[in-house]
Amino acid sequence: MPSLRIRSVETVIVDLPTIRPHKFKSTTIDHQSYVLSRVRTEDGLEGVGEASTPGGPWWGGESVEAIKSVIDTYLAPTLIGHPAARIEAALERMDTVAAGNRAAKACLEMALFDIWGQALGVPVHDLLGGLYRESIPVTWALGAEEADGVSAEAEDKLLSEGHVSFKLKMGAQDPRADCDRVLAVAKALGDRASVRVDLNAAWDEMTATRWLPELEDGGIDLIEQPIPGWNVEAMGRLAARLRTPLMVDESLQSVHDALRVCRHNAGDVFSLKVPKLGGLTRTKKTAAVAEAAGIPCHGGTSIESSIGTAAAAHVYGATANVSFGSELFGPKLLADDVSARPLNYSDGHLRVPREPGLGVRIDERKLSTYRRP
Repeated sequence: MPSLRIRSVETVIVDLPTIRPHKFKSTTIDHQSYVLSRVRTEDGLEGVGEASTPGGPWWGGESVEAIKSVIDTYLAPTLIGHPAARIEAALERMDTVAAGNRAAKACLEMALFDIWGQALGVPVHDLLGGLYRESIPVTWALGAEEADGVSAEAEDKLLSEGHVSFKLKMGAQDPRADCDRVLAVAKALGDRASVRVDLNAAWDEMTATRWLPELEDGGIDLIEQPIPGWNVEAMGRLAARLRTPLMVDESLQSVHDALRVCRHNAGDVFSLKVPKLGGLTRTKKTAAVAEAAGIPCHGGTSIESSIGTAAAAHVYGATANVSFGSELFGPKLLADDVSARPLNYSDGHLRVPREPGLGVRIDERKLSTYRRP
């Protein structure tokens, strides 16, 4: 195998339009922004990576502008001359020069895996232990808009694309109105689909204690992160009160967080996300902590393009206890993409790419169209 020593790192920000506005508790987006990395080796191979944040820095603190700056100024220089296949050592080098900045590190680690897989002629999932599942169920995420609009969208996705689970954003309204809205959607779908909610840490413990039982009684099948991520003890108290599974997201941003969540019984399901956990390696390690505690995992999303979605599909497909489905709908929310070919979605599932590396390549024309000056 060639040495795969890194010769250069290039980053660019792209802004891709969405097919409709997507409303979170704090913001509404009509486009999604990404940092793309292109890592080249002395042997002439190129790997691509991606960093995304769901609608900007409101969620995890990193913005695409900051991610690009940290990569260009600190992370890329420390990787020049380093062999791309030495992933753990590369992560340690990046940790040495920059604390945190998990999405930035994930962006580069993704490209290193892409190079390594290409060099060996194998898909990235083979480097992560091999496929456990060839396709992954995809939950379609609905925004925080009114019930009539999201019900119509859910009906369309159920009938035309085979999605049988839907997740609604909450937290942008008064709790009473918010609960009425999502329960109206659940009633409209009935037993034809699973309805889940994500509060993005919008409530405090008292509010959650009051209103979560109403969601449970109304047929909501999964409740994601109702209170702030730091309040792990309260998440444990809520989980003990509910029959409905409670999923941790904002409380789970590192392997160390995973251990803390387990110690406090603070969630029934782990929401994994490659950018928030700092890459494929650390996503796999986080899932291992969950497995040791008997906790299933869900393949979460930061609304990635086809590049980040492909990377997530490799690690979710290669991890046995990602058994609670996924939310890898990102490319389908986008009106256009920078990938040269679309990923394979059918019957509400995403098929894990089988080509060497990540299995995605950049369309240079589209990159030119959507990149920032």
